Amino acid sequence: MSAAMHLPILPVVLPLFAGVVLLALRNTPLWLQRGLSVAATLALIPFAFALIGAAADGSHLVYKLGNWSAPYGIVLVADRLAAWMLLTTALLAIFALLYALRGIDSEGRHFHVLFQLQLFGLNGAFLTGDLFNLFVFFEILLLASYGLLLHGGGRLRVKAGLHYVVINLVGSTLFLFAVGTLYGISGTLNMADLAVKIAAAPPENAALLQSAALLLFGVFALKAALLPLYLWLPAAYAHTSAPVAALFAIMTKVGAYSILRVYSLMAGDVPGPLSNLLDAWLAPLALATLALGTLGALASSGLRQQAAYLVVASVGTLLLAFGLGNADALAAGLYYLPHTAFATAALFLLADQIARARGGLADRFESGPEMPRAPVLGGLFFFVAMAIAGMPPLSGFLGKFMLLKAALSEPLLVWVWGVVLIAGLATVIALARSGSLLFYRTHSAHGDASLVAPDTAALTPVVALLLLVVILTVWAGPLSAYATETAMQLLDPQQYIDAVLGVAP
Repeated sequence: MSAAMHLPILPVVLPLFAGVVLLALRNTPLWLQRGLSVAATLALIPFAFALIGAAADGSHLVYKLGNWSAPYGIVLVADRLAAWMLLTTALLAIFALLYALRGIDSEGRHFHVLFQLQLFGLNGAFLTGDLFNLFVFFEILLLASYGLLLHGGGRLRVKAGLHYVVINLVGSTLFLFAVGTLYGISGTLNMADLAVKIAAAPPENAALLQSAALLLFGVFALKAALLPLYLWLPAAYAHTSAPVAALFAIMTKVGAYSILRVYSLMAGDVPGPLSNLLDAWLAPLALATLALGTLGALASSGLRQQAAYLVVASVGTLLLAFGLGNADALAAGLYYLPHTAFATAALFLLADQIARARGGLADRFESGPEMPRAPVLGGLFFFVAMAIAGMPPLSGFLGKFMLLKAALSEPLLVWVWGVVLIAGLATVIALARSGSLLFYRTHSAHGDASLVAPDTAALTPVVALLLLVVILTVWAGPLSAYATETAMQLLDPQQYIDAVLGVAP
């Protein structure tokens, strides 16, 4: 096996190894734990770039654990889509972690252990080629997220965390029901082999297969926060710590990724009982999610709550692109995905600094004293607001433009254009109102010792995430071309199936 073929296992074992070592070093000085955690997270970035380079020619890197061939053994599969998700996660994680080093990581025990296990679960979910192991990695990242969500404690955090845990436990149970049903019918859970077995299933199994597939879709929709299963998200994201909320910006994308991966293999434009199963469901639900997420942002009473609803709205936009299903729409969604992850993460981190600078008013939309370093915070907020609202010329605008263009040949053309454009306008209004209340309707703050001026080190991760948005904009040509090639690869699932099952091209 060549060195390149070992690449898919590295983003999985590295955070797992780092988490185990950090657990063993839990009683050592905090600076040592921080250094190891940062080093392990930084190392994921070159691994992700290496996988992008290896998969850029359309190759599927299949790693057989224990050297057991599929479908009998467990496989990890790195293609363009998996590499894209790994790079987005690694870049987001390092800046969320650097922000946590400002002292948030010391507010509870095992922060760095949980952070690495979260990355272990995320990377494993993006790389696994087996449906049961997708469930396993889901459980790992969820278990880690429970601890991260509650890190630091507090009444509102515990209340939101309880809802989050209960809802996801229900989702995990339904996941097992769906997986068990599919295994009982097909005798396999390898996704490539499952696609072959489902396509050849006898007609009498069609109803049961469709029920299991729709149940699986419900689980992924819960993870992605798709209407009506998004109600757990606003409170959970608004009340957890800022770096955890920033990392959680990629969590909903795991659900979206799972929908795209699983259903492009088993329920896309391929013959069989699940052919085009989601065509009537996904796009309309995504439009409704986008609309209600935007309404939530308009009605929010605080900046962190508003950021959480903007995550819901971004899920609607992303799954709308996936729901339309054509190559141009998929490319638009894949290009938009890292943009929205970076922009919303930057808003969560910035909202924390704004809350600290406002003293007792925190991030509530109420008139208060002028913040220390208000011009700096206001300038960053303006940039973040432009990025999230999709204003030109930033990558959010380019992604939405690609989506609107892709909808020109779709039956939902009027609905797509209407909802996306109105939601964009409403987002501009919501963020303009927020900026006005936070930065303009203020009074003198002389002598108020409760106001904490943000330092440069605290704002550096925010600036870095915004620079990633700029990079997405400046390099829009090659990055959108990569997204288009990824979409074309997804629309030809036979390539994936042949690579995993060992069929010569």
